[in-house]
Amino acid sequence: MTPIHDRGLTFDLATLTRRKALSLLGGVGLASLAACSDSGSPSSGASSGTSSASAGSCSDPIPQETAGPYPGDGSNGPNVLTQSGIVRSDIRTSFGTGSRTAEGVPLTITLTVQRGCAPYVGAAVYLWHCDIDGRYSMYSEGVTSENYLRGVQEADGAGVVTFTSIFPAAYSGRWPHIHFEVYPSLAEATRAGTKITTSQLALPEDVCKTVYGTAGYVQSVRNMSRTSLSNDMVFRDGHDEQLATVTGSVTSGYTASLTVPV
Repeated sequence: MTPIHDRGLTFDLATLTRRKALSLLGGVGLASLAACSDSGSPSSGASSGTSSASAGSCSDPIPQETAGPYPGDGSNGPNVLTQSGIVRSDIRTSFGTGSRTAEGVPLTITLTVQRGCAPYVGAAVYLWHCDIDGRYSMYSEGVTSENYLRGVQEADGAGVVTFTSIFPAAYSGRWPHIHFEVYPSLAEATRAGTKITTSQLALPEDVCKTVYGTAGYVQSVRNMSRTSLSNDMVFRDGHDEQLATVTGSVTSGYTASLTVPV
């Protein structure tokens, strides 16, 4: 039986937003999703990505995307949002009945939520992503009883939320990415209420190649070589507004930053 985390493309296609579905029907066929990867050479990861400030107007909302098959928000099976312990900044370790800690290159994720070009103070962000093996807690075989790499944070006075995590793997059929949902308040998020938007953050190619050259990420090298930002099912119709600015190194850890207008 095919492991659930190796069926990402098939499952994600089933949960496409209308915008994505239309772009696939009107554009290149699905076979192109497995085309060659973007060219480029690995770097030390000192700085990479497009500045979110220059990617588009702050008055234009970030593109909405599919939550994918593993949201954990109650829309497709398990719901972590209503569990005690979900509000946290460090998302590496499971809480409640879970016990595992996700391994991998350290990654700090900083999102600046804006509304009308001003900080969206009090908004809440639910963020989740796969682990070093491409598995999603609560769903993938072997980690269904875990809930690591999932957390909620309330935006501070500058509209900023920060998560301490690990660099996600590249799994079959998808470019390396991080999922998030924005809610109008912490109370709304923790009752899995009405969200403002669902989107995804893309990670820059050169940093991914550097990280995937380290121990534990060997399968990501193969998976990443089979896709690219330009043919990924989510990012192929434009990724400038979703490509994080990443700084740091494998030794000291990385920081991925993105401005999120809603």
